[in-house]
Amino acid sequence: MLPRLPWPLPAVLVWALCWLVYRLGERMGLAPAPALLLAALTGLLLSLAATRWWRRIIVAAGFPVAVFVSGAAIVPGWAWLVLLLAALLVYPVKAWRDAPLFPTPADALAGLPARVRLPPDAAVLDAGCGLGHGLRALRAAYPQARLHGIEWSWPLRIACALRCPWAQVRHGDIWQRPWRPYVLVYLFQRPESMPRAVAKASAEMVPGSWLVSLEFEARDMHPDHRLDLPDGRPVWIYRLPLRPRGADTAASAPPP
Repeated sequence: MLPRLPWPLPAVLVWALCWLVYRLGERMGLAPAPALLLAALTGLLLSLAATRWWRRIIVAAGFPVAVFVSGAAIVPGWAWLVLLLAALLVYPVKAWRDAPLFPTPADALAGLPARVRLPPDAAVLDAGCGLGHGLRALRAAYPQARLHGIEWSWPLRIACALRCPWAQVRHGDIWQRPWRPYVLVYLFQRPESMPRAVAKASAEMVPGSWLVSLEFEARDMHPDHRLDLPDGRPVWIYRLPLRPRGADTAASAPPP
């Protein structure tokens, strides 16, 4: 897979493939603009396999930038506009404030069932499921659970549904869709998203349900458990109702 190759070899291979697609398109009789779009979309889709957001940008932008700088083809402005719209479809602006497609490692949640026991038919949500890495990790941990995913990007939602046919994957905004039906909500977002996740979980999730976050903690809340992955990243586990840090100490302190 693309992420397993040493960097920058993945980018070089994708750029080479884009040029090959471009030349093949020309040989098949395509005009420069359609050939460019076909090749650039190939690079854009392959960029989803990169593990870091800045690598995805480099992989996706490398071929179009090379064409523009080198002047290898005279491409009308509308072709660049179509390419920009395609990029915004894959990486919509509304999702930029959330995680830019962070993939969950396959074994990241292997230790979760030892800390969080769920009934066999429990409803579990991957909020911002991307390409389905988190759903696959959840399925490995809870094979009997009913898995759900929400993703704002239509292309990612379609790709995730194809990769995870056993899960119910829907298009939508994770902050607008209700979390109340789920016994466990899993997140791999970003630090700035956690206060919003805490507020939504506190307002909607029932007591006894679970909020699980890979790597990024709810800093103002006391975690019930913490798992440490081999690479050092933590998995933070919170049970509803969430407990503010210091609340237990304040409750047990002697009166003045």
